[in-house]
Amino acid sequence: MSNVILRNVTKIYDKKKVIDNIDLNINDKEFVVLVGASGCGKSTLLRMIAGLEDITSGEIYIGDKKVNDVHPKDRDIAFVFQSYALYPHMTVRENIAFGLKMRKIDKATIEKKVQEAAEILDLGEYLDRKPKQLSGGQRQRVALGRAIVRNPKVFLMDEPLSNLDAKLRVQMRSEIKKLHEKLQTTFIYVTHDQTEALTMGDRVVVLDKGKIQQAANPEEIYNNPSNTFVAGFVGSPQMNFINSEHFPNISKENVILGIRPEKMVTGGDLKLTVDVEITELLGSEKIAYFNIGDKKCSAKLSADYDIGKTLKLSINPTDIYYFDKETGTRV
Repeated sequence: MSNVILRNVTKIYDKKKVIDNIDLNINDKEFVVLVGASGCGKSTLLRMIAGLEDITSGEIYIGDKKVNDVHPKDRDIAFVFQSYALYPHMTVRENIAFGLKMRKIDKATIEKKVQEAAEILDLGEYLDRKPKQLSGGQRQRVALGRAIVRNPKVFLMDEPLSNLDAKLRVQMRSEIKKLHEKLQTTFIYVTHDQTEALTMGDRVVVLDKGKIQQAANPEEIYNNPSNTFVAGFVGSPQMNFINSEHFPNISKENVILGIRPEKMVTGGDLKLTVDVEITELLGSEKIAYFNIGDKKCSAKLSADYDIGKTLKLSINPTDIYYFDKETGTRV
């Protein structure tokens, strides 16, 4: 079993809680993505699981073993870094084999494992090249290969695609997801990119200020956000937040209305005309930006929609999310 359990895990730096009493059960073979803005604590949490950061309080289990005081090399995990962390003077073969050599595995076993990893990651023709002769995507695959040969219980990945260009990120997202399906091992993946989170994770854990805001499958995160932070973080453009007084037909008091940009012009009963500030054409769709009161808002429309200086909003009441004005929680 390669489940990971966090019980009341807390990390304090300089009297500040950067990880605040986190409880999380990650199932065997699950692909869990930790997502949030910079500074939310996601990488710190990953490093605590790896043993690269001490925990202030709480318990961490990998399988059925408590690992609070277990050295990183003895936790049976593999860590894939953002920077690839390849040795420039070694070949691809030597980089992949390095960890096994340090553990004094016999040469025949090392070679077999290297070849297996190279086949999985399509690196066979690059085994004798140095990292400087590889593209960014190939270097990232070498870093993954070095993790694979260890046959760990858990893969930990800290923003592994952030140094790649947009096209390569899309390709590598698919490759990492396929790798998870092949290996049938637990993956814990950190990113600030909501697209990566929603397309890769079996479950997405949204973090802010060291706390879990919501943990659910991608569809649940998008369609049923638990508070304004999750609602505003997930989705592009982000959800519109509008004061209820702009829609007299809304009877609920002390609430903020949340409406996705794609739901602003649907032929619904709630009508409002707004002055358009900017329009962006993004291939098959247009984004119109405008203000409603003191709130900046947007509408996502088809590319052939004729947007003038004004835009008539028509919102279906069933597409509205309601959030408490004071706490931001869903009501």
